[in-house]
Amino acid sequence: MSLTTIPVTIANTTALSPAATLGSNRLLVGIAMPSGWDAAALTFQASIDGGQTWLEMQGASAVLTYAAAAGQYIAVDPALWRGVTMVKVRSGTSGSPVSQTADRALQLVVS
Repeated sequence: MSLTTIPVTIANTTALSPAATLGSNRLLVGIAMPSGWDAAALTFQASIDGGQTWLEMQGASAVLTYAAAAGQYIAVDPALWRGVTMVKVRSGTSGSPVSQTADRALQLVVS
């Protein structure tokens, strides 16, 4: 299995990253968190049509949320990401976003 990292940055004073392209044959398998992370869970907006439409990423029955902390590697179930071609990473939730106090560069790990 060949792994690739895709950098994505949540900019200072914001909570949502720009779009990152996963590609049509790639699945998210992990997220490497930066050492300076303001405490917040991760949630996502997903696109299945190349970024024309953005939807809240859901798991089996609820918004997909990962507990996150500085310097962690978060293992992700790739089956949840089938069909997702682009993603935006959010600090916090759509109802309670958490703005970061500096640029925060995360690494999305895809296979």
